[in-house]
Amino acid sequence: MEREVSGEKKKKFAADTSGRTPGDWVKALLVLLAGLTIAHLGVTLFLLSELGTDTFTVFIQGLSVVFGLTVGTVHVIVLCILMAVMLLTTKGYVKPGTVVCAFCGGPIIDLFTWILGDYINGNSGMALRVVSMLAGCVILALGMSVVINSNAGTGPNDLVAVILSDKIEAVEFRWIRVCCDLFFVALGFVLGGTVGAGTIAAVFLTGPLVQFWLPVTARWIKIK
Repeated sequence: MEREVSGEKKKKFAADTSGRTPGDWVKALLVLLAGLTIAHLGVTLFLLSELGTDTFTVFIQGLSVVFGLTVGTVHVIVLCILMAVMLLTTKGYVKPGTVVCAFCGGPIIDLFTWILGDYINGNSGMALRVVSMLAGCVILALGMSVVINSNAGTGPNDLVAVILSDKIEAVEFRWIRVCCDLFFVALGFVLGGTVGAGTIAAVFLTGPLVQFWLPVTARWIKIK
């Protein structure tokens, strides 16, 4: 289903996958894993630059300060809560790939950190760190668009903007994503999370970049 937004058709993200065969699901999940790997390469480059934490992690950090739990523990708890709420209140968004995104991102980041950590870190030159941060935003957005276009599910935190974009007819996805990121950053900062220059850049770059990549990767991905 499509809607008119600013003179252009706005396509819904929710998709009916009930007709997929097991083979279709294997293809979709492989595409999702490829997108997830690309996205978390971007996250790793962003984090290694040490110019700020990504927007959702600021929120998680703030909660960890309030409740006295580790960032990793809070991350898993929050993602599980988000998945449960979305399963109960929405239809067509939480799919097998949502679980994959929730629990596979950490190990992928650890792998890329092990590979790249000696070359890009807080002791690197500022020019390299800035390039790493900006490249991370671009690559993250590319990977996210692949994950979304796989129609196999996406991470619970990313689903917040996706669902709101489908519900709020008059606003483009990029601006909804910017608002969601601003919300996570502001609340996380108030709770005690860490905000840096890279965090602010991620707030205003991620949404527009994902919207740029979505039609591009949609042409590459042909899955039922």
